[in-house]
Amino acid sequence: MKYIKDFVFLHLNICLFSFTGVFSKLASNVLNKNGIHSIMLYVYLGLMLLNCAVYALAWQRAIKKFDLSFAFANRSVYLIWSQLWAVLIFKEHLTVNNIIGMLFVLVGITVVQLASSEKNQKEEKDA
Repeated sequence: MKYIKDFVFLHLNICLFSFTGVFSKLASNVLNKNGIHSIMLYVYLGLMLLNCAVYALAWQRAIKKFDLSFAFANRSVYLIWSQLWAVLIFKEHLTVNNIIGMLFVLVGITVVQLASSEKNQKEEKDA
């Protein structure tokens, strides 16, 4: 049960990080539309920096509970979250190449997780 809780925390942290791109794109849109003097530009930039700071602290806590290779492989889920936000928030369209790329990411994560699981099982048997 603790593993599941840690795993969910890791993925919520990755989801949090994906909002950095959302705030960045919102800031870019405001800059293009209203110029550098828009207050919303600085609001979005501030949210982006705050988001990065919270993510950095949470990431340090999350990676203490996993092998680094496992944590960084799972961090690739960021690409899937980014695509989801692009569709839901910015009304962008997914292409076949986007979907194929996300499938490759998921397969890669699964391979790393299986390898990590086998390694952990072997270490437990040896102990």
